[in-house]
Amino acid sequence: MDLFSQQEQENRERQMPLAARMRPRCIDEFCGQQHFLGAGKLLRRMIAAGRIGSVIFFGPPGTGKTTLAHLLASETGGRLMPLSAVTSGVKELRQALAVARSEVESGNPRPLLFVDEIHRFNRAQQDALLPDVEEGIVSLIGATTSNPFFAVNGALLSRSQVFQFQPLSEVELMHLLERALVDRERGLGASETRVDSEALRYLAKASEGDARRALSVLEIAVLSAPATDVSLGVPQIRESMQQKTIQYDGSGDEHYDVSSALIKSIRGSDPDAALYWLARMLEAGEDIRYICRRLVILASEDIGNADPQALPIAVAAAQACELVGLPECQLTLSHAVLYLACTEKSNSATRAIALARREVREGALIPVPVHLRDAHYSGAQQLGHGQGYQYSHNAADGIADQDYLGVDRIFYEPGSRGWEGRMQERIQQIQERLRKTKPGHAEGNA
Repeated sequence: MDLFSQQEQENRERQMPLAARMRPRCIDEFCGQQHFLGAGKLLRRMIAAGRIGSVIFFGPPGTGKTTLAHLLASETGGRLMPLSAVTSGVKELRQALAVARSEVESGNPRPLLFVDEIHRFNRAQQDALLPDVEEGIVSLIGATTSNPFFAVNGALLSRSQVFQFQPLSEVELMHLLERALVDRERGLGASETRVDSEALRYLAKASEGDARRALSVLEIAVLSAPATDVSLGVPQIRESMQQKTIQYDGSGDEHYDVSSALIKSIRGSDPDAALYWLARMLEAGEDIRYICRRLVILASEDIGNADPQALPIAVAAAQACELVGLPECQLTLSHAVLYLACTEKSNSATRAIALARREVREGALIPVPVHLRDAHYSGAQQLGHGQGYQYSHNAADGIADQDYLGVDRIFYEPGSRGWEGRMQERIQQIQERLRKTKPGHAEGNA
């Protein structure tokens, strides 16, 4: 590198944001992900052996996926060939693979093809990687914030090792922030402004595991501080953070994970947890109709006849949300979620229809008993349809002693909670009484 090139590089580095300048220069400086990068862990062993196969890095932003890809290249001596699935197509991909093949054929170490946002590649683009990955022409490093088991082709996934990145802990973020404050070469050590420990702890917690965000806010706070402010506290850090950005993909993992947490919290009768997950969905801009549909389903699936009012309340909430819209319909959703979370629960209706449908799928189809068949058309009497049918309202208690199925089956087993609990004895008496009308039933043979 000549004098001018070195000067140009130094100028570029000075303009880089703090998060980029503070990227670790070796594996030992890398912070976090010790569950697969710690001593004796899988990826650390792969690095030590110099045999990096194809890997998928999966996790939230700011956890080190891109940084680790660069470190793997420097640790193994392979050339890093970066591609962005957002801006690159099959043409650019094939060009990169051709260069990689030439490198290998020339006796150079196997290149590392880093594909950022690999989930953005369509099926054809992902398939284009398969031959060279399978032949070992490149070590693929795919980075994604989406669950690869949904976003990456099964054929490519089966040839790759998946490493899930976790948000950095508050302790790990504190370590990064403190290092940035004292580093005079790459960090903020040359600044006369300091940040007190309470403010650093606040920033580490508020950054929610995102190292890039934590370092960016720290840089803004220090560089924007007036010359008279020699020490920054929580207020200055909070101001530098501005509005919180909620990571939430309306069709990705967060969408399904948060909605799953909402439903499971209501099912578990925890109103506070249910309200939190509802708030997460509302703040992220989730489709109100989607939330309403989930609540209507839950009212039957998890509450059912334990509280017959649950379904009308869920349906009314859905109708009210259509009528008033946001922001007011958040009150309706809160009302419905709290009711559904606090009321009695039963999944007997869910189990009953599952048993009945399994009987239809797997058992011999049961013919409709003759006395229950439609007798309202000309010729039905000649066929004997409807003969022997007993009109239930003519019975003293409204229950006619007749067979309605033709075989001895019990699908509905009422629960012991709420309305079902109060009606359980009656329901069981009715079932036993009707069971005695089944063909072949004998007394004492229930």
